[in-house]
Amino acid sequence: MLSDTQINDFWRDGYLVAPDAVTPAQLDALRRDVAGWVEESRHHSAPFGPPTLDGRPRFDMGEEHSAAHPALRRINNPSDISAAYMEVVKSSAMTDMVADLVGPDLKFHHCKINLKLPGSNTEVGYHQDFAYTPHTNDDLVTCLLMLDDMTLDNGCLKVIPGSHKGPLYSLYDGERFTGAVAPAVERQFKPAEIAVTGRAGSVCFMHTCLLHGSDANRSDKSRGLYICVLSAADAFPLSKNVMANPNEGMILRGHPTRTARLVARDIELPIAYKQASFFAVQGQRSASAGGRA
Repeated sequence: MLSDTQINDFWRDGYLVAPDAVTPAQLDALRRDVAGWVEESRHHSAPFGPPTLDGRPRFDMGEEHSAAHPALRRINNPSDISAAYMEVVKSSAMTDMVADLVGPDLKFHHCKINLKLPGSNTEVGYHQDFAYTPHTNDDLVTCLLMLDDMTLDNGCLKVIPGSHKGPLYSLYDGERFTGAVAPAVERQFKPAEIAVTGRAGSVCFMHTCLLHGSDANRSDKSRGLYICVLSAADAFPLSKNVMANPNEGMILRGHPTRTARLVARDIELPIAYKQASFFAVQGQRSASAGGRA
């Protein structure tokens, strides 16, 4: 699915944008489900279910959420509740491309949708995904499938090319898990950030150790991402899945293995946070019927 040049670009830069990761029919089905969930969120004033495997609400909204102006920002593991989202995990060009990047034996870790609806205040502080999902090796790819056009104005992904080859940065402030790197680290890398844009149906593949973040949506256009974390079959989790789901470890391509491949490095483990989404971990309050996160 990917050319040698594309594969080399991914390993050099830590990310790669590829078009046509899903079919038009698959994209339409994904977007219909999102539209239905946004409409449903208008009837709720706090995160709501059905709950995930670890008991957290499936749907999370920012504190600015209202029926008139919904701010649904996270759907946890939508493949648990949507045939369309499961189909893309199992049967799409996106998954075939990941196999080109990390090898023929591929398995599922978790998925989610991050939404930035017009008028929402959702931001993503700089972090590396591996710090949330540490494994015995780092052959993990975060697939960010664009449900909408991702532009400079609607809160596009911003990455630090090559940062996947550097150190792993702590997501703790002392004993407190903040879910983001220290402000000094973000300031250090900000001048080198690259904005990632693309058309709906494209995907950005991101190495699990790449530093990245994003700003709020300042446009009148939605920005939705279907985010799937896939790994080589010989990468085994070192901590509980922060996005627990019944399909963790499902083999998507190739064959399973009993042998874990190990990398030699010190790896800080995350906490099993209980908030509805990591946006709240990063200090962005969720909607609440009582007015508190």
